[in-house]
Amino acid sequence: MGQQSTSRLFLALWPDPAVRHELRTWRDAWRWPRGVTPVHTDKLHLTLHFVGGVPTERLPELLDGFSVPFAPFRLDLGKPVLWPHGIAVLEPFAEPPELLALHARLSEALARLGLQPEQRSYRPHVTMARRAGSVAVPENGPPIAWLADRYALVESRDGVYIVLRDYPTS
Repeated sequence: MGQQSTSRLFLALWPDPAVRHELRTWRDAWRWPRGVTPVHTDKLHLTLHFVGGVPTERLPELLDGFSVPFAPFRLDLGKPVLWPHGIAVLEPFAEPPELLALHARLSEALARLGLQPEQRSYRPHVTMARRAGSVAVPENGPPIAWLADRYALVESRDGVYIVLRDYPTS
């Protein structure tokens, strides 16, 4: 018997091209010293839940199981922060209750599917760069007004992010 195939998954707010462009502009406004690894434009997103490695054979079940109702909401990003371990992020100015409700519903979906939601408290953010411990954090800037009307199940495969399913508001 061969090794069981696994898929490395996460649930995320996946930006449309306009928001992705604004995120890239924000990322490029930082002055990255040598050695910093900025996140590639096509990987910019806001994680809702990191699912981790699951048997690929479970994908059909998971694709349907992660569908939860939610109301569209506006997320205003524009607060640059340097987290411990050199993680440069862009945080929202406030956490919309609809975002927190979506996160909670997806936690329940994970549990129903026999998967363990992360135990640490949820801190919504878009990662801009890694290994950025020496970076100068820019001032708060113009907000990115992100109308969140969908989320996605994404697979990380060989350094590429593949959207497996898009979940629009219902």
